[in-house]
Amino acid sequence: MIAVDTSSLVAYLEGTPGPDVETVDRALADQQVVLPPVVLCEVLSDPRLPAAARTALMAIPLLTTSSAYWERAGLLRSRLLSRGLKARLADTLIAQSCIDHDVPLITRDRDFRHFVRQGLSVLL
Repeated sequence: MIAVDTSSLVAYLEGTPGPDVETVDRALADQQVVLPPVVLCEVLSDPRLPAAARTALMAIPLLTTSSAYWERAGLLRSRLLSRGLKARLADTLIAQSCIDHDVPLITRDRDFRHFVRQGLSVLL
């Protein structure tokens, strides 16, 4: 299983080239992609998203939230913020989902590098 971040998923949907997009394409072909729920929410929020893309995205399995997910995410964000690091709420929720499931994250968003020391495996 491989999770995909919003940045790479949008790039894939727009046909933007990049190594992350190639990885997303291979993972989709191999049916290895899972989505953190926040990523699905972010992508579905685009009012210009074609209906076919919406339908395809909703067919991708979602990572589940386990017991005490919200507490772990809050503490994760607190640890990063206390060190003066950037930790946007959506990024934190995505990172915690991947950490909980021990699933690497495909992303082009460099902000996720701050979560690596907390257990996130990132494929930039």
